[in-house]
Amino acid sequence: MLVSQTTLNLVAITIFSLVISTLLGPLLHIPEYVPAIAAISILGIATLDTLSWQGQAGTLLLDWLASFSPEHRARVIRHEAGHFLVAHLLEIPVTAYTLSAWEAFRKGQPGQGGVSFGSEELDTALEQGIISAQLLDRFCTALMAGAIAESIVYGDVQGGADDRQKFRTLWAQMRRPDAEGEMKERWFKLQAKTLLETNWAAYEALVIAMEMGLSVEGCCQVIDHHQIEVAL
Repeated sequence: MLVSQTTLNLVAITIFSLVISTLLGPLLHIPEYVPAIAAISILGIATLDTLSWQGQAGTLLLDWLASFSPEHRARVIRHEAGHFLVAHLLEIPVTAYTLSAWEAFRKGQPGQGGVSFGSEELDTALEQGIISAQLLDRFCTALMAGAIAESIVYGDVQGGADDRQKFRTLWAQMRRPDAEGEMKERWFKLQAKTLLETNWAAYEALVIAMEMGLSVEGCCQVIDHHQIEVAL
């Protein structure tokens, strides 16, 4: 069983805090047993989280800590808006979106939240072992669009590790060469960047709509409205 990245992050934070508290404990008059008990408790919870909760508790805790940063939430929204816009433009149905692990947890969704695609068409193609190049291009371009949106807005990328892993898992399912997968990944990123830059006004309007918490239908209407304006 693989340990989730969020649980590993939690363990790293615990170890760092233990070291700092050990160094500063005498100055702050903290009894020596307090950091040890706290560390053992947190590591025990992290172990239980990995074995029983698939890392969800660690994800929720780190998400809660990050929620105190408006900059973090803004980046998350802009990342997810990239996925949403490109998926809609490529006629991939968006079934839901959440902007935090807590929101996803309340809605009964696993993971850290994000944009959920209607993937029945892709799933059916994978089961049959026949997936068209067009279908692959659409889904993988939407998958890469979050990180590309981040890079355009901020000049760097902090999210997207899960997206890249999903792509690599999909590529492995297709049993295609890794070298070809790396080349295709670059191509999908380029496609996503072109779509985002071409439809930037719709993207910015979508970011505002998602900040307001509009429904999926409302967000799609915002995109369509801007598409009509461009056509006119």
